[in-house]
Amino acid sequence: MTGEGAGPLAGVTVVSVEQAVSAPLCTRALADLGARVIKVEAPGGDFTRYYDDVVHGLAAHFVWVNRGKESLALDLKSAHGTHVLHRLLDRADVFVSNLAPGAAAKLGISARDLTGRHPDLITMEIDGYGPGGPLSHKRAYDLLVQAEAGACAITGLPGQPAKPGPPMADVCTGLYAALSITALLAERGRGTGRSQGPAAVSVSMFDTMTELMGYALTYTRHTGIDQQPVGMGSPAVAPYGAYATADGHTVVLGTTNDREWQRYARDLLERPDLADDPGLATTADRVAARERLDAEIAEWCAAHTLHDIQTAADAAGIGNAKLNTPSEVLTHPQHTARDRWREIDTPGGRTVAPLPPPVFEGRAPAPMGNVPALGEHTEAILQELGIKGGESTKERVNSDT
Repeated sequence: MTGEGAGPLAGVTVVSVEQAVSAPLCTRALADLGARVIKVEAPGGDFTRYYDDVVHGLAAHFVWVNRGKESLALDLKSAHGTHVLHRLLDRADVFVSNLAPGAAAKLGISARDLTGRHPDLITMEIDGYGPGGPLSHKRAYDLLVQAEAGACAITGLPGQPAKPGPPMADVCTGLYAALSITALLAERGRGTGRSQGPAAVSVSMFDTMTELMGYALTYTRHTGIDQQPVGMGSPAVAPYGAYATADGHTVVLGTTNDREWQRYARDLLERPDLADDPGLATTADRVAARERLDAEIAEWCAAHTLHDIQTAADAAGIGNAKLNTPSEVLTHPQHTARDRWREIDTPGGRTVAPLPPPVFEGRAPAPMGNVPALGEHTEAILQELGIKGGESTKERVNSDT
């Protein structure tokens, strides 16, 4: 079956009722580690299949977070659909869901509903704001949660808040969920008293974004100041930002401590006067002088090429990077040199995806699974469960509604 094979989680079966990004990324991470993941989709499919059609007719979002899974098309509002799901859960190790508020309970598949019916099942519920609060009933999308958690207010420029480009609330919630699931699987493997019986865990997007806001919230709690965003810089340190080069590129340069600043000023900029300036001696001093420093560094960078700046910065031990576009990342020499791209199949044709981030020493990268067509594995899974019948899933579902 797709997604079943080598990896630390080989032999683990995950069933998911998922949509959008957070739960699908969670289960894709588990699939990348070797788990078998069965994605239960409504007859119309996960709505992110249809965000766009740029990958051979399939949406880029869906291709990104759904490789390595089996697709089982079921109408969970029907008796047949719920019967099949529970038969699956009888054999599964983990169940993951991220439905709208109240939807899992309405379908009878909340963690509370499943506890007595499926002994030994680990259940993971991903939601927007967590239960028991005034926002618990609200739908939660990545931008909405980032705004509610304050992330947009510290991104962009003063008076021009911005959403961080990657969907941080979705992604990090999915990864926290995967981490929690692997922790519970490890606990059972050690025999620490939880080797039997169900285990329920939940992760909310709002809690995750609040965790990611840790520095900003801690600073504000102890100063009463809401730090203002500084574009490509950081409110915590300076100089730290992006500067145009003489040959039309943008270089990012930064320091994180006083020793680095001394090398930055003396060895990179060749400005001992800045290094010796008592008004720039500490991080707090340099943050206060951010505009002055940015102007000095921008003038210096504008007179040098990207290559010369990066060569000099490396020699001085100063962190640096080139500001790349997505097009440039697709051909980035670091990925090419490390052979980090793999071809995978989608329902409409082949595409290329990066290998998962974990690199296990002494092991070749596990083969990456393909992106399933809607309901591609339905008949095979039904046969595996001993549910006979040659009619299509759609017909089967319609007969139960």
